Amino acid sequence: MSRAGEIPSCLAFYFCSMKPNYEHSLEKFGTKDDYLTNSRLKDKVAIITGGARGIGAATAKLFASNGAHVIIADILDNIGPLLADSIGGRYIHCDVTQESDIESAVNLAIAWKGKLDVMFNNAGIAGPSGSIVNLDMEKMKDLLAVNLSGIVHGIKHAARAMIKGKGGSIICTSSSAAIMGGLGSHSYSLSKEAVLGLARSTACELGVHGIRVNCISPHGVPSEMLVNAYRQFLGKVDMGTEEVGKLIGETGSLLRGRSGSMEDIAQAALFLASDDAGFITAHNLVVDGGFTSAYSSMSFIYE
Repeated sequence: MSRAGEIPSCLAFYFCSMKPNYEHSLEKFGTKDDYLTNSRLKDKVAIITGGARGIGAATAKLFASNGAHVIIADILDNIGPLLADSIGGRYIHCDVTQESDIESAVNLAIAWKGKLDVMFNNAGIAGPSGSIVNLDMEKMKDLLAVNLSGIVHGIKHAARAMIKGKGGSIICTSSSAAIMGGLGSHSYSLSKEAVLGLARSTACELGVHGIRVNCISPHGVPSEMLVNAYRQFLGKVDMGTEEVGKLIGETGSLLRGRSGSMEDIAQAALFLASDDAGFITAHNLVVDGGFTSAYSSMSFIYE
């Protein structure tokens, strides 16, 4: 039985990082001078997979504003280059399921700036939902190719460059579905929990080279896909991000009235990428408003 007032379980997996709606028009970006306000990543070179939209785009802009040279690696060739140009970065077509594409992105970083300091393995998809007894194994394999093999590719080739450069930060997007049951489909949850194990394992090997490997697990971020899902499920075609965020703030967060945002996840990535997190590795930074840590439906006991 679900908690009182909780978001329907059939939609819960949409709280995690999702495949965006590519049909929406590109928002207007400023110039690099508009972003360059801080310097926590001054002169660091970063690759962000899935960096053209959503969390990846928010992170690209924040990294650039903190002095990083950013490479956006994505399959969205219509909007990726525009964002990259606006922040003084580079764009490369990158299907993370293809190891050669990841290798090309790393080679671009080396050719452009002579090094790679930060690898944000952010690309991911939601994949198939439904009962385990009806799970389409081919669709699950497609999901694992992106959500798991794609991150293996990213860590592998980033590590090669960072070993030569004597250090770096590798960040992987996991999910609240990796640490709490019922927040994602079976295949999605499987992939995101596997990412946590992979990060810990590679952190053990790479630490001797000064390479940190960490994860971020988002929850409660009202993506375009989440909004579309609510529109369909509730039959409200005019439902917007603000309304969905309000629902999340009421049911998916201990911080009542506060949902997550793409900027929240970008700030977490900035911290892990920066020297401020220099002694943090093999860690999973959960950005969930406390949702996976406590049961709040009995809050009356504190009154």
